[in-house]
Amino acid sequence: MLRSDVRNVAIIAHVDHGKTTLVDEMLKQSGTFRENQQVAERVMDSNDLERERGITILAKNTAITYKGTKINIIDTPGHADFSGEVERVLKMADGVLLLIDAFEGPMPQTRFVLVKALGLSLPVQVVINKVDRPDARVDEVVDETLDLLIECGADARQLDTPFLYASARRGTATDKPDGQGEDMRPLFEAIVKYVPAPDVDMEGAAQALISTIDYNDYVGRIGIGKIERGSLSAGMSVVRTTYGKAGVSQPIRLTGLFTFDGLKRIPAQNVSAGDICALCGISDLSIGDTVNDPAAPEPLHFVTIGEPTVRMSFTVNDSPFAGKEGQFVTSRHLRARLMRELNTDVSLRVVDTESPDTFQVSGRGELHLSILIETMRRQGYEFQVGKPEILTREIDGVVCEPVEVVVADVPAAYVGAVIEKLGRRRGVLESMSGTDRVRLRLLVPSRGLFGYRNEFLTDTRGEGIMSAVFERYEPMKGDIPRRQVGVLTAFEDGEATSYGLFGAQERGTLLVTPGTQVYAGMIVGVNARPGDITVNVCKKKHVTNTRNSSAAEESLRLTSVKPLTLEECLEFIEDDELVEVTPKSLRMRKRVLSGEQRLKLAARRKA
Repeated sequence: MLRSDVRNVAIIAHVDHGKTTLVDEMLKQSGTFRENQQVAERVMDSNDLERERGITILAKNTAITYKGTKINIIDTPGHADFSGEVERVLKMADGVLLLIDAFEGPMPQTRFVLVKALGLSLPVQVVINKVDRPDARVDEVVDETLDLLIECGADARQLDTPFLYASARRGTATDKPDGQGEDMRPLFEAIVKYVPAPDVDMEGAAQALISTIDYNDYVGRIGIGKIERGSLSAGMSVVRTTYGKAGVSQPIRLTGLFTFDGLKRIPAQNVSAGDICALCGISDLSIGDTVNDPAAPEPLHFVTIGEPTVRMSFTVNDSPFAGKEGQFVTSRHLRARLMRELNTDVSLRVVDTESPDTFQVSGRGELHLSILIETMRRQGYEFQVGKPEILTREIDGVVCEPVEVVVADVPAAYVGAVIEKLGRRRGVLESMSGTDRVRLRLLVPSRGLFGYRNEFLTDTRGEGIMSAVFERYEPMKGDIPRRQVGVLTAFEDGEATSYGLFGAQERGTLLVTPGTQVYAGMIVGVNARPGDITVNVCKKKHVTNTRNSSAAEESLRLTSVKPLTLEECLEFIEDDELVEVTPKSLRMRKRVLSGEQRLKLAARRKA
């Protein structure tokens, strides 16, 4: 039967196209908040990292009610590195809202999420957002979107859905390209009309597919998913099954059952097929598991999540400052935390190595892994990470590497610099369009993008916009130029002084300030030329009983101190370097701290 009182819809789009802002307005205009309630912007971006970076990292569930119909909404990430979140939550949806920027048009991640939705035969409701932008090009974007739908294999039903035109910031939507709109009602009406009601078996044995795992200190692990058949009730006995794995768990009692209402989870006694719910009581529940009635333990097929393309080594911190700033510092702590992350992140892979202190962690990209690193350091973990590396595959006897589609919007004056730099990194230009601002589409090996994003911003004077998404594996492209400059490393342990740094800054750009604790082998600056130099930044000016009117009284000004962020550190380091991550500090260092040992190793390699 059809559950006409329920709609399950996922909102998908490229990063920064306005998904979370649209959900904000849907919640406000559906009466979720009190009239005088103070509500933060992007209310669905609930954790600190999401608010700081202005991006959605985790998929989240909410629900509104419109004219007696409950609309379960799934807000998804837009960044390619978190596409695993999108892939898994689409199993809860019966339709999708595809949001597209009225100026940028379809972007790489737009194509990726659209292909996933079409692969599950989900109806697509297209919403052209930001139509109030002065540079909006609505008609062209509509044509580009239709071309994309046809190119991705949309059927007649998916192509027949009318387009909506919205301004999420103003809270308006309309079905007329040149209309202004007054509120979000046209969008609500379109969801009720064009997103199909769940077609479910209400009388069958209970069956729910888990797509998300949450955790609460009081109730433990919480599974979130859609009930595909029958109904669940609080306190009932269920079993856990997994598709492709034999066996059924022992019967377990559901200690709690919740549905979504706005930003709240509401306790429920009974939840029927077609609903999205959260359930607790199953301690070993994982993403992709099926919760069944013991009388009919039938696992459901879960989506196949794309494989990681980048890996990094996570190592116990062994620097001279080890254990001084972190709460969790041992290999046991590090391994337990990484394994716990596997429960909620289906795109992540963790592998033990021959060394008990080192773990290989693989993900969808540098940002995917850097968010994990930042989260762990805020939780009190202290460790070291190595340079990101690509994961190769052998296809028909040929070693292949991941290649990404890069779309860059740059001012016309800087097009040559971007094409030249990406060409050196084995990029191939596929298309170029536009006049004042030019859109470039290139195929670039993933390893060619390591360390390039900062160069891109410099080359385009901060005006360029670049995004990339994994496309396919291709045979290895050959050598790609490495970092062109060397580093300045500290000569001894101690505290950096203004006098020592003043003498070192002539060599390049400094990364530390006076008063910073350093150790021998720690990277304290970037050399202006190739090759590494050891500098003494702890040097002090000796006190004498004579005055030097020229040098002694000259103020020591440091003009080039540039601390790096975590992402910049990961992009900067080479194979013989590490990033030391603690709750209070980020330090780059050489793997071999002794300068003499490094020289000996270099001599052996040359020999």
